[in-house]
Amino acid sequence: MKIALDAMGGDYAPENVVRGGILAAREFPETEFLLVGDAGKVGEVLREVKTPLANISIIHASEVIEMNEKPASALRKKKDSSIQVACRLVAEGRAEAVMSMGNTGASVAASLMILGRLKGVDRPAIAQFFPTRDGACLVLDVGATSNVKAEHLYQFALMGEVYYRLVMNKERPRVGLISIGEEDVKGNDVIREAHTLLDKAKINFVGNIEGRDILPGNVDVAVCDGFLGNVLLKFAESLPDVIFSILREQVNRNLFTRLGGLLMKPALHHFKKRFDYAEYGGAPLLGVNGISVVGHGKSSPKAILNALRVTLRSVEGGINREIAAQLSIKA
Repeated sequence: MKIALDAMGGDYAPENVVRGGILAAREFPETEFLLVGDAGKVGEVLREVKTPLANISIIHASEVIEMNEKPASALRKKKDSSIQVACRLVAEGRAEAVMSMGNTGASVAASLMILGRLKGVDRPAIAQFFPTRDGACLVLDVGATSNVKAEHLYQFALMGEVYYRLVMNKERPRVGLISIGEEDVKGNDVIREAHTLLDKAKINFVGNIEGRDILPGNVDVAVCDGFLGNVLLKFAESLPDVIFSILREQVNRNLFTRLGGLLMKPALHHFKKRFDYAEYGGAPLLGVNGISVVGHGKSSPKAILNALRVTLRSVEGGINREIAAQLSIKA
C-alpha cells in the first residue's frame, strides 16, 4: 500500500509532517509513504534520521498552498502545489490515499477537482470523531459543504453510517440529524425535508437530536451542514484548555486544593487526553472517488501518525466501495 502525504501542508511543515511520516513508516513497515513537497526541505528533515527507512520516498512538488490562501485561485495558479501533486498520485493509481494537514479548503477543492465524486454523491463531507462519555460520536460535515440541501444531508447520513460501522465495528450505529429540537417539525425547511428522507432510509435513524446529545454519546453519527459542524468542532477543541485553565486557578487557591489536585492528576490527564485532537488524528473527506484525509494545521508528529492510522483504516476497510453500495440502495 502507498500513501501520499502532503509534506508541505500545515503550520509546522515540513518538520512535523515528515517526522509524523517517519513514525508511521516505523509502525507500518509494509506501507510505503510518499512525502510530497520541496525535495530539498523534506530531504533535510529526513537526513536528521540516523537510520534510513526503506518505505519512505520523496516526490518533488515545487509549490505550496499556504494556510491563508484562497483555495480556488491558489489551485489555478499553483499547478505543481504539493496537495495537487499528492492528489494526482492517487488519481493515477500510484497511491491508494492522500493525507494533508494543510489548507482545508484547498485539500477539499483539489480532491474534488482531481479525484472527482463518488457516484451518487452531490457534495463531500468531512467526518470527525468527537469524544463522548463511553466512546466517540462521528459528526459530519465539519467544514466541506456549508450550503446544503436536504438531499446532501441525507447523503452525509448514509456515508457517516457506513464509515462508523466499518471503523468502529458497530452493526447498526444510531444516526441523528442535528436540529433545534427533537420533534420532527422543528428546524428549517431543509432540516424537515432531510428528516423525511432519512425516516425512509434503511439505516438506524433515531430522528432529530440537539447539540447536547453529542458528548453524552446519545447518538453514534450526528449529521449537520459544514458551517454548524465546523463551529461545533472548534468549540470542542477549545474545551480542554478552558476547563484546565479554570481548574488550575481553583487548584492553586490554597494548600488543601493543591493536594487535592495532585491526587486527581492522573484522572485529569486522562480527561485531557480524551479531548486532545491529536488522539483522533485526521478526518476523512467522504464522498470523493478516492481516500482523502484532512487534519489539523497545528498537528504534532503524534497527531500525524494517528491521522495516517485513520487513512490506512479507510483504505483497508474499503470505505468507498461500501459507501457506493449504500448509496445505490433505494430508500
